[in-house]
Amino acid sequence: MEIRLEEIKLYLLQLQQSICTSLEELDGEAVFMDDKWERAEGGGGLSKVIQNGAVFEKGGVNFSHVHGKLPDVLKSETRNAEYFHATGVSIVIHPQNPFVPIIHMNVRYFCMSETAESEITEEWFGGGIDVSPAYPNETDTLHLHTLLKNACDPFDETYYPKFKIWCDDYFTIKHRNEMRGVGGIFFDHLRPKHETEKAELFAFLQSVGNSFIPVYEQIVKNNRYKPYTEKNKEWQFIRRGRYAEFNLVYDRGTHFGLRTNGRIESILMSLPPHAEWKYNFIPEAGSEEEKTLTFFQPKDWF
Repeated sequence: MEIRLEEIKLYLLQLQQSICTSLEELDGEAVFMDDKWERAEGGGGLSKVIQNGAVFEKGGVNFSHVHGKLPDVLKSETRNAEYFHATGVSIVIHPQNPFVPIIHMNVRYFCMSETAESEITEEWFGGGIDVSPAYPNETDTLHLHTLLKNACDPFDETYYPKFKIWCDDYFTIKHRNEMRGVGGIFFDHLRPKHETEKAELFAFLQSVGNSFIPVYEQIVKNNRYKPYTEKNKEWQFIRRGRYAEFNLVYDRGTHFGLRTNGRIESILMSLPPHAEWKYNFIPEAGSEEEKTLTFFQPKDWF
């Protein structure tokens, strides 16, 4: 069975809507606003943004499908066709409570051809889910990794350990020698060799996308009502600063959007509404903040 671009787009749009509906129910107050946009060179998207809710201070669930001539800046030995399509859903949620973590997901499909009408010469799937708590704990982190392993194992039991390591490496803030959060899975350039394999990779992409709400809903419920202090908010803002550093300096999606004349508001939606950079901030010895630092290094959870 041939998997067409329109089928992938339809799934992604349905995923976007189902996740937004679930997040609105979880928040209980705020709703997503729709912001439809077009790209002059081809394509566009729908950004859905939630702000100032009971649980979520700021969040975005973005769908995009952009296409057109492949910019020269993106060409390489493995990317040298003239025309491209890129479609995906990207999510970043910044909660109010310091004990509820930031979560990020991206699922995407990319293909290239010589013209807009010619056959695809190369295609691949990519994506992943990762969590960035200010106050990580073993219960939530094990829940995250268990559900991601469950999403991977039916397709290939090597996927979770391989994509877990890839996530740890990718989401490392190299200039600080620490991970952005507690990891998850990350994968890219999964290239199908034939239609059967393409259908399997698309099904895997759906498995990852569909795991977003089961992963996050439980973690939110575990932490949303925990009381917090100004010190807790200060640490949350410092960890948000780390998040922003990674996204601006290293993140491929941010760089791709900027290099392909993407929509700036949608690209930078991932940045937190408030963050802090305190000069040479070192958590007090023995404090809860210091204890969190051990979570921001690679660790095997099984």
